[in-house]
Amino acid sequence: MLIPILALLAIALYLAAATGLARPLLSGGQPLNRTSLGVAGLAVLIHAGILLGMHSGALDLHFFAALSLVACVVSILTLLVNLGRPVAALGVIIFPLSALLLAVDTFMARERAPLVMDWQIKLHVTVALVAFSVLSIAAVLAILLAFQERALRHRQFGNWLRALPPLTLTETLLFRLIGAGFVLLSLTLLTGILFVDDLFGQHLVHKTVLSIIAWLVFGVLLYGRWRHGWRGRRAVNLTLVGMGVLLLAFFGSKFVLEVILHRGG
Repeated sequence: MLIPILALLAIALYLAAATGLARPLLSGGQPLNRTSLGVAGLAVLIHAGILLGMHSGALDLHFFAALSLVACVVSILTLLVNLGRPVAALGVIIFPLSALLLAVDTFMARERAPLVMDWQIKLHVTVALVAFSVLSIAAVLAILLAFQERALRHRQFGNWLRALPPLTLTETLLFRLIGAGFVLLSLTLLTGILFVDDLFGQHLVHKTVLSIIAWLVFGVLLYGRWRHGWRGRRAVNLTLVGMGVLLLAFFGSKFVLEVILHRGG
């Protein structure tokens, strides 16, 4: 009974934080509300506690549990990004999604025992989780960058636009996140090669192939940025393509197996 109550509290805090961050974007007030970030921080702590309690402190990779875990990590990274480079709009998008995924995992998902993993696989999964989370934030930032560029091109200077960092700073942050995510994704592939014994037996071939494709997309983007100064729409499109492929790699088969076919993932 305690976990549902805590989940409702965390959901309310996530939504309150998003509302507090959104209000200045609409009214033209202070771009970043530190109180709202504190509320989000409390929501993240409760969310993490719920994950530990629901899944017995284990790393649960079933579909809805994994989505909730990713949401928690992405929320943590969103708070860290805002400490260094305030982008309140990230929280407006990410915190409600975290609330939704927490609600689904708590109130709608079937209970499953976490899969047993040795420390090598746990290391591989943890690196993959952080890589996916960093690149998820990069994808959200790419969407914001696209809207920012379009608004500037059409001279639509709304309050939300003024609340975002300058275009060059948003772009710089985007490529820093992509660079960090690319390194982590490289480590994910490396630890997979070192620690996963039987790709065919564990039905991981498609995940590996899609992850390599995503790695190539982000690698090409970073090379194009370094060598040719790629930016704008090309950077946004490649970021979203890479993230889409990575989303299929991480969650595509789990969705089909667990949600549609109701089989173990």
